[in-house]
Amino acid sequence: MEDQRWLVVGLGNPGPDYAGNRHNAGFMVLDELAARAGGRFKVHRSRAEIVEGRLAGVPAVLAKPLSFMNLSGGPVKALADFYKVTPAHVVVVHDELDIPYGALRAKLGGGDNGHNGLKSITKSLATRDYLRIRFGIGRPPGRMDAAAFVLKDFATVERKDLPFLVDRAADMVESLVRAGLEATQNAFHAADLNPVKPPR
Repeated sequence: MEDQRWLVVGLGNPGPDYAGNRHNAGFMVLDELAARAGGRFKVHRSRAEIVEGRLAGVPAVLAKPLSFMNLSGGPVKALADFYKVTPAHVVVVHDELDIPYGALRAKLGGGDNGHNGLKSITKSLATRDYLRIRFGIGRPPGRMDAAAFVLKDFATVERKDLPFLVDRAADMVESLVRAGLEATQNAFHAADLNPVKPPR
């Protein structure tokens, strides 16, 4: 298992205008993983920024697609083909509306819950059976549209805990590639931060 290369993808939208958005939680986690791996992102012909290295002692490619969110599948498929990574060794880190802020979840497969990045990846890989780290952002307050909510920056009260959550999500990715899904779920799911209620 340790000789098999992993592809770890963080989802987000490229460019400084989106950098602090809730939708860019995946990019934030990948930046932390790249720092741990001691690498700097470089542009790959797959239309993604990548770092090649080792994660928790395991060979891995870290990637941030340069396409916008709803076209993430193209770069992910191109990277999986280029590096000969099977879907079972693909980890996607993404924001999740259906999980409260402060909660992180690891899972294999399942639906996309309306997440356009996941929808695109599932279509391009022709399977749902890839691993996900779900970064809870909670539901929008009041009647705010979900599409608008994900493209807003994290609120002040949320930003206080954001570095801890990004760090913990990176720990979960390392656990996934080193110890597998079940061990990661057992180690991390019971220890959520108390969910932070969004401002009303």
